[in-house]
Amino acid sequence: MEVNPPKQEHLLALKVMRLTKPTLFTNIPVTCEEKDLPGDLFNQLMKDDPSTVNGAEILMLGEMLTLPQNFGNIFLGETFSSYISVHNDSNQVVKDILVKADLQTSSQRLNLSASNAAVAELKPDCCIDDVIHHEVKEIGTHILVCAVSYTTQGGEKMYFRKFFKFQVLKPLDVKTKFYNAETDEVFLEAQIQNITTSPMFMEKVSLEPSIMYNVTELNSVNQAGECVSTFGSRGYLQPMDTRQYLYCLKPKKEFAEKAGIIKGVTVIGKLDIVWKTNLGERGRLQTSQLQRMAPGYGDVRLSLEAIPDTVNLEEPFHITCKITNCSSERTMDLVLEMCNTTSIHWCGISGRQLGKLHPSSSLCLALTLLSSVQGLQSVSGLRLTDTFLKRTYEYDDIAQVCVVSAAVEVEA
Repeated sequence: MEVNPPKQEHLLALKVMRLTKPTLFTNIPVTCEEKDLPGDLFNQLMKDDPSTVNGAEILMLGEMLTLPQNFGNIFLGETFSSYISVHNDSNQVVKDILVKADLQTSSQRLNLSASNAAVAELKPDCCIDDVIHHEVKEIGTHILVCAVSYTTQGGEKMYFRKFFKFQVLKPLDVKTKFYNAETDEVFLEAQIQNITTSPMFMEKVSLEPSIMYNVTELNSVNQAGECVSTFGSRGYLQPMDTRQYLYCLKPKKEFAEKAGIIKGVTVIGKLDIVWKTNLGERGRLQTSQLQRMAPGYGDVRLSLEAIPDTVNLEEPFHITCKITNCSSERTMDLVLEMCNTTSIHWCGISGRQLGKLHPSSSLCLALTLLSSVQGLQSVSGLRLTDTFLKRTYEYDDIAQVCVVSAAVEVEA
C-alpha cells in the first residue's frame, strides 16, 4: 500500500494586517436614581472611569482610542494600507527570501510591493516587514495576493501564498442635471449623497471645466464683504443626506464667437470631490467627463444681449438682439418682420432687409418697443425670413419685462 508523505511545514510565517486609524472608545453608562438602592455608587464609578468624558459621563462616547477589531469597510477613493510581515519561525537561516504583494481586481492585477529584490538571508526569530498603499479606484471584489519564496539551508526552494479578499463599496451617489441658457451659459447642478454609515467632512467639491469653458461656483454668498458657504460654517454631510452644488459655465471668448463650435459641445468637465471621515481618513473621487445634450438651435438663432428688467407703461424701451447663422455651409439673406401683440408694440419699420449673413457669423440689432398693459409681459412677434430658401423662423416668448405705471406728480 502506497503511503503519501506528510506535508512539509514552511519555515516562514506570513501575517497580513490592514492599517487603519483607531476609533473613539464607546462605553455603556450604567446609572440609577439617587433614591434607588445603589444610591450615588454608579455615578461615582463612572466619574472615576478614565475612559469617560469629565462632566458628560452618561454619554457613550469616551476620550480614549481603541484599535479596530475587524477589517472594516473600504470605500472607493480611499487609500488601502496594509502591513505585511514574514517571520522566521525556524531555528535555521533561510536564504533568498522574496515577498511579493499583488492586488487583483475585476479588470487588472497591480504589483504593490515596495521592492522586488530578494533578501539574502533571514536569521531565526527575525522578520521582513513591508507596508503597502494603494488608492482604490474600482468598486467590487478585490483580492490581495501575498506570495513568499525562499531557499532552505539544504538548498530546497520553497514557495507559498495567501489570499485576502475584501469588498470596495461606493461612498457617494452623484447625480447631475444640466440647464442650457440662451446666452450660451450652461448651469450644472450636482447632487451628492453620503451613502456610508458615518458622517463626512466635505473638504472640496469643484468642477474642472473642459478647455472651452470657464467655471464660476455658485455655492457661496457675500456677507459683509466675506464669502460664506451656502451650507453654513460646518461642512459635515450626515449619512444618507444629500447636498446640491451649482456651477455656471461660460464659453471662453475665442469659442463664444464661433456659434457652430459651441452648439456641438457636449463635454462639460468633471467633478473633483475630496472628503474626510472619522479621524481624518482622506478620500477622493473624480467623475468621468460629464456630458450634456447639445441644444438644438436650428439654422438661425436669436438671443437677447440686453433688455431692461422694468419699464414704464406706454414709454418706449430698447432691447438688443443677436442673430446668428448656425449653418456651417450656407449664407442667408434675412428679412426682419415685427408683429404686434395685445400688450407689446414694436416701434420701427417691419419687413426691412438685414442683408447677407455668412455661415457661423452674427449681427446685433437694436430694437424699440412699448407696452400698453401693466404687469409681467412677454416679448413676442419677431419673424426672420430667409429669402434664399423662402423659409420663415418665428420667435415668441423671447423674454419677459415687468411693466409698471409711471410716477404721477401731484400738484400742491
